Amino acid sequence: MILLAIDCAASLCAASIYDITAGRELGRSVRDLGKGHAEHLMAVIDEALAQAGKTYADLGRIGVSIGPGSFTGVRVAVSAARGFSLALKIPAVGVTTLEALAAETRAALGPCKVLAALDAGRAELHAAVYDENGQAVHEPAVLTLDEAATIAAAETMALAGTAAQLIAGAATGMDITLGPVSATADIGTYARIAAGKAGDGERPKPIYLRAPDAKPQAGFVLPREQK
Repeated sequence: MILLAIDCAASLCAASIYDITAGRELGRSVRDLGKGHAEHLMAVIDEALAQAGKTYADLGRIGVSIGPGSFTGVRVAVSAARGFSLALKIPAVGVTTLEALAAETRAALGPCKVLAALDAGRAELHAAVYDENGQAVHEPAVLTLDEAATIAAAETMALAGTAAQLIAGAATGMDITLGPVSATADIGTYARIAAGKAGDGERPKPIYLRAPDAKPQAGFVLPREQK
């Protein structure tokens, strides 16, 4: 079975074509955009397919990063995954950025408990804890730095994500091991995790741990034209 994995949760716009049966990546395309994922995602997917020598008709599953991350980027990737799932009549599965970062940490350090955390601004962190087998011990949630530091100091665990060094600095006196400190994982990591998920029949949904920054203006309404 051939899987397409896509990730737009951070600055990267990335796609991977992965052979689930053989357990190897066949092609990929990654662009560091910052913004503009919607304008580039289809071209990135086409490049990955061309490199793999595959077409959309060859796909049997979609994997997509569902956040937490960029509000717009996550919506772009999840909308594309749901569209492909519907059009191609194949399952789509979601992978969180935090579980992907935790998986990369275990790949680098060996089996270990991982606190994966992203700096969300406003003195908030988006964080989750995963055990040695990748199972969520604490599901993704909004934490303060002090709360995350308390969790990290409670027992031996590695830290990953953009907030890892902040937590390490706050968890004074502890011997802290760092994994990847990026905002998202390599696209190949998303592909491998998605390959191991059978899916539950539900289409993937974005994880939004807080409301978007952009909100409608209050008290400003255009008058309707009278006919």
